[in-house]
Amino acid sequence: LVEMGVSLLLRLVLGLQEKPPLSAETKWKDRAETVIIGGGCVGVSLAYHLAKAGMKDVVLLEKSELTAGSTWHAAGLTTYFHPGINLKKIHYDSIKLYEKLEEETGQVVGFHQPGSIRLATTPVRVDEFKYQMTRTGWHATEQYIIEPEKIQEMFPLLNMNKILAGLYNPGDGHIDPYSLTMALAAGARKYGALLKYPAPVTSLKLRSDGTWDVETPQGSMRANRIVNAAGFWAREVGKMIGLEHPLIAVQHQYVVTSTIPEVKALKRELPVIRDLEGSFYLRQERDGLLFGPYESQEKMKLQDSWVTNGVPPGFGKELFESDLDRIMKYVEAAMETVPVLEKADIINIVNGPITYSPDILPMVGPYQGVRNYWVAMGFGYGIIHAGGIGKYLSDWILHGEPPFDLIELDPNRYGKWTTTQYTEAKARESYGLNNAVGYPKEERFAGRPTQRVSGLYQILESKCSMGFHSGWEQPHWFYKPGQDTQYRPSFRRTNWFEPVGSEYKQVMQRVGVIDLSPFGKFNIKGQDSIRLLDRLFANVIPKVGFTNISHMLTPKGQVYAELTVSHQCPGEFLLITGSGSELHDLRWIEEEAVKGGYDVEIKNITDELGVLGVAGPQARKVLQKLTSEDLSDDVFKFLQTKSLKVSNIPVTAIRISYTGELGWELYHRREDSAALYDVVMNAGQEEGIDNFGTYAMNALRLEKAFRAWGSEMNCDTNPLEAGLEYFVKLNKPADFIGKQALKQIKAKGLKRRLVCLTLATDDVDPEGNESIWYNGKVVGNTTSGSYSYSIQKSLAFAYVPVELSDVGQQVEVELLGKNYPAVIIQEPLVLTEPTRNRLQKKDGKDKI
Repeated sequence: LVEMGVSLLLRLVLGLQEKPPLSAETKWKDRAETVIIGGGCVGVSLAYHLAKAGMKDVVLLEKSELTAGSTWHAAGLTTYFHPGINLKKIHYDSIKLYEKLEEETGQVVGFHQPGSIRLATTPVRVDEFKYQMTRTGWHATEQYIIEPEKIQEMFPLLNMNKILAGLYNPGDGHIDPYSLTMALAAGARKYGALLKYPAPVTSLKLRSDGTWDVETPQGSMRANRIVNAAGFWAREVGKMIGLEHPLIAVQHQYVVTSTIPEVKALKRELPVIRDLEGSFYLRQERDGLLFGPYESQEKMKLQDSWVTNGVPPGFGKELFESDLDRIMKYVEAAMETVPVLEKADIINIVNGPITYSPDILPMVGPYQGVRNYWVAMGFGYGIIHAGGIGKYLSDWILHGEPPFDLIELDPNRYGKWTTTQYTEAKARESYGLNNAVGYPKEERFAGRPTQRVSGLYQILESKCSMGFHSGWEQPHWFYKPGQDTQYRPSFRRTNWFEPVGSEYKQVMQRVGVIDLSPFGKFNIKGQDSIRLLDRLFANVIPKVGFTNISHMLTPKGQVYAELTVSHQCPGEFLLITGSGSELHDLRWIEEEAVKGGYDVEIKNITDELGVLGVAGPQARKVLQKLTSEDLSDDVFKFLQTKSLKVSNIPVTAIRISYTGELGWELYHRREDSAALYDVVMNAGQEEGIDNFGTYAMNALRLEKAFRAWGSEMNCDTNPLEAGLEYFVKLNKPADFIGKQALKQIKAKGLKRRLVCLTLATDDVDPEGNESIWYNGKVVGNTTSGSYSYSIQKSLAFAYVPVELSDVGQQVEVELLGKNYPAVIIQEPLVLTEPTRNRLQKKDGKDKI
């Protein structure tokens, strides 16, 4: 958040400039372990954390002076709250660091912690607060829903007419960004880092050994890695190595008042207020108030000239001209909420640049396709993120794996499809919807579709509600004539509930078709391909003509990724991963291939191939009409892969389906998608073939107890607690990554387990990340959930302590402020088709 500290007023009025210490002017190093480019609060925090953790030769290069850019004019709001799950940890780490930084460094940081209150003035907003409470219950953060009476007691200057409730976070507040950065800089120097400025980077060259030559007017430096933390100059730094980072500067304004008698008379500092419907934040600034709005997408202003022409070379501690007319609607809203503002004098309007990525979240971590290039950029809320991100990146750099799951910040979530036009449209939308209600299964529509549409998009777009997946459009659910086709987000069951039930029955009773083209797809071949995959995966390598499900683990034994591995011909493999982890997984594979010197060729073929899933009891009957290949159970076995022709269209067919029903995934040239879809749909008319989407697939996979990467497993979980023992071969000869750590985890015993729960609710279903209660205490969390259309109850995966993991154990799941009784069941709820088939052959149909 762009917010303001006390010392900012002095700097604005007096034009004070930071004077770099002599050491920053005279020292130079020819070699560095890590070079950080950018001296804002994020870059300086990383220098502090790396040096404190013991890394030698940490160098930060700043083009002008520390805090230049967005940091110096920020007003520094700090909050434990974040609507997501993983970023709560970043906020928590930042605040805990800021609380002790003054004592550690001897530098005053100007940290105020009066708490903050988000205001609910509509019933939907109250639901959102309840939704956020269950997502916070299993975290360390303190958070409460408070009644209007308590709100007024804490903030007596509020107009209470519309206020229904508040979401209160003790410990929230604001910090002076300038003082914070100086304290971090002092700490970084204390632990041995070199902070060099002015030292603009003029050239970056990657050497064949993976090191970098970094050029500045003061000389060149060889670095083992570089970190782009250059704020709104990060695009320029990226261009030096041929990258177009999807970032854009946004103009953000806030208003500072003179002394207000009613504020001056208060005995204690007011909590920070966020009026979500009014779309502004407000806090006390000395004896006055400071408030800043987030204008609508129509009103807000992008600094798009910087994208086309670059940031003006001398821009550093400048501001834009203020534009009160642009924010007048929000000023009036603030006056209505806090009436004392009506008589207050405005002494300053600050209008400065902050950097946005398309989805408002920063980009943090190593960059796929460029060795030893890391980024920490796109921070629209740099002050609250700086401390935690510095620690997170430092841990990752030092230990070779992320300390916890934070895939939503992965810089590799963007790709070639992320155009400048897309970035501008999404940044405008993200800024304008800054305070919008955050629903589950939320979709935002600006900038869509991208160039990355499947061959079925034109055919399906008028029949379904599409979801956005890494640039792709993929059907979430389909509607029939007469059904409500609108996007209607809700915290409760909404207009897709019944149609998804129909799709579920379609797959269970007949045959359904789904577009799976967004899958990430890699081809790996070469003389060392088997050796590389044996090192990467915890499972054995499948035989030629077969597929298996395999997991890449981190050195500490956590689940970095889940892929299907198909051995197509000797030494050549097709690897499939989820759309959201395409470049995330590819980077890990490429890095290991380079590190180990493997002779392999790795090709990303995601955009070349379409994928059509066909699933249900009639799937074989439909597909057999279109191919001469024998699809019978004995000839085309479960998890087998074959190249064949479907009505003269070449496909790679894998007998696998995430629905758990009889099915095939048909991999084909993207340009053949429409033709393949047409022949399959025509062939299935007699069997009643129809479409289904990812919502139905999710319900089907949960009933079969199929885990999902990113939910049941990620960098926060090991495969043993996630119930993935079947796919982990600790006795295979190869020393796969994470093997030794996993042996130790197994020897020590598990503390928690993934279990399957059923619960009877009313009109709400678990989504994942809800709190699990037992005996009045939060003991765990759900990971994903859905309605089970087979038993007409809610179904969820959840992590609970081992002692509470037995079948029949009763717990409670918190949904929208109510605890629902739940019971742990024997999984799976519904047997998979291959299992039913095997048991039928063994025991007969009646026993099944």
